[in-house]
Amino acid sequence: MVLFRQELGDVLRGARRAQGRTLREVSSDARVSLGYLSEIERGQKEASSELLISVTEALGLPLSCVLREVSDRIAVIEGVTVPDTVPDELTSPAELVGMR
Repeated sequence: MVLFRQELGDVLRGARRAQGRTLREVSSDARVSLGYLSEIERGQKEASSELLISVTEALGLPLSCVLREVSDRIAVIEGVTVPDTVPDELTSPAELVGMR
């Protein structure tokens, strides 16, 4: 079974480590407890949208990029191919209005 929280945690941990930063540094910048951030990185806790934004901002990453990476990882696990572009029918103004 694919767990979103586990994939998200792996992506956040990978980004933090790639920057050479410690949990303490990122938790301080994100204003979240070190223990809670650790649990999120290990996939043991679900991150609220507010907390996730704080962490991605502390890492200097757009939320959309983090979520895209998580989505790509889940797609691989599920064995599906996700197109790199948005289909034309989803970019027309009429379609976007209908989605709101």
